[in-house]
Amino acid sequence: MFDKTIVDNFLADVKPSQTLWALQDKTSEDWVVLDSINFENSEVMPLWSSAELAQQHCVDEWKNYQPSEISLAEWFEFWLEDLNEDNVIVGINWQEDDNCVEMELSDFSQALAAIESLK
Repeated sequence: MFDKTIVDNFLADVKPSQTLWALQDKTSEDWVVLDSINFENSEVMPLWSSAELAQQHCVDEWKNYQPSEISLAEWFEFWLEDLNEDNVIVGINWQEDDNCVEMELSDFSQALAAIESLK
């Protein structure tokens, strides 16, 4: 199971901006996706609730990456289906201390749907 506090804080931070942050390669425009720690045969895409949190990870093997925003509308329209087809799960506000919360895509998207502002 995952740490509900981290997820709740993530959702509270995302709600006003309606924006997720991921890391994108500055040159190739590829996104960071890596092997899951918690789910066998799955890949995980780390997401953050702010550019500042994402930026902290642009070091070492990710030094050529930069925070890139994904609106909730884009998430539901484009990302959800592609990630689902590729069996990718999501990592929530990863920190340096190996506190890597991972969620199934369906659970994560359901939580996002609850905070999405339909304008």
